[in-house]
Amino acid sequence: MPGASDADFQEFAATHSRRLFRTACLLTSGDWHAAEDLLQETLGKLYPRWRKISRMEWPFAYAHTTLLRTYFAQQRRKASTERMTDSVPEHADRATGDPELRLTLLDGLAALAPRDRAVLVLRYWEDRSVGQTAEMLDLSEGAVRVRSHRALDRLRGLLGDQLAGLTLDRP
Repeated sequence: MPGASDADFQEFAATHSRRLFRTACLLTSGDWHAAEDLLQETLGKLYPRWRKISRMEWPFAYAHTTLLRTYFAQQRRKASTERMTDSVPEHADRATGDPELRLTLLDGLAALAPRDRAVLVLRYWEDRSVGQTAEMLDLSEGAVRVRSHRALDRLRGLLGDQLAGLTLDRP
């Protein structure tokens, strides 16, 4: 029944693409185009195996892990000709909050190593537990704790004076 499997996959993609895209966007430091490519590649990897994946207890968790592994693979194979730019996304972010603070944090995340960025995104943006983050990144819980502590220190060091004028409670 290929039709039923296709319909199930399309429903899954429609339901969960927004959450996966948000994570992809954070991992790619707000680069919408790279996030769309990452999501597309992830969905492309899921589709051929969808019959098996759909029978899993948590297919979204599998999709999320696939997204993370795809991101790490992209980072490893990035050619020396690819360069990150400091361009602003074409579309304004519709999220509430302080845009200056958000852009400053995204710039700081962009300067971190891919694994450090992934740990911070999972732990603090997606509010995952240490255990969940460790499982998703195939690390020990101790490694996640150490990596988050060091990554936060690096982020604070990178942002330094930029955060002095920005607060979460600004009027």
